[in-house]
Amino acid sequence: MTDAATSAPEFEVVDEEQFSQRPGDGALARAAHRRDTTVGRWGPTSPSATQIGRARSPEADVSENLRRLHEERHPATEGHGARQHRLEKLRITHALCNDLDVTPWQRDRALGVMVDLELTAFGSQRAIEKVALVTIRHVVDDERERYLGLQDQAWLAEQPPERLESLYEQFTSLTDDPRFEALAEKHGLTITSLNRLRRVLREQLDAQDLHGAVYGRNPYRDPNLPSGDVRPDE
Repeated sequence: MTDAATSAPEFEVVDEEQFSQRPGDGALARAAHRRDTTVGRWGPTSPSATQIGRARSPEADVSENLRRLHEERHPATEGHGARQHRLEKLRITHALCNDLDVTPWQRDRALGVMVDLELTAFGSQRAIEKVALVTIRHVVDDERERYLGLQDQAWLAEQPPERLESLYEQFTSLTDDPRFEALAEKHGLTITSLNRLRRVLREQLDAQDLHGAVYGRNPYRDPNLPSGDVRPDE
């Protein structure tokens, strides 16, 4: 075996004095600066400088093809507005449920109603936040009333007055929750408007058959199977 084969590879030693540290040595070169300036001036200086999909002047108008795109009437964007509106209803309703003391089941019931609910029936009060609060209040109060049996008129007729008084004292509406009161006040809802909009909601639940709507739940799922949100180690 030769000495060349056994010798370690040689690495070039770079002298640190080769790197200049004088003032101005790290600045952009004059030629590079001029090249960047010449090439870059042909790009858009700001997003508002582009003319794609815009009229050439305030007095001009866009073409009919572009207008159809803007109004989502073009086949390329068909259904886009409806999908965005559906997602917005889910997002806002879910956020409001997180701010309130509701169970996951009550949250999913409110989402199931809101995702398919037609809001035009609520008139000037059809803002998603307002209708979502009315829906959450209805879902929570409805479940609490059913738990106490306050919706079973035949059973209530058989109860003595003392029993009825005790049942109604146990019932607590979501409107009594300070967090719900703060949200309702923030979005311009009073007790009168909440009650009126709840009547409209009940009419829409009957008309659109949404009483049993639950978002993300399968009514045909085997109840003996473990829940999908439970981890194996739990």
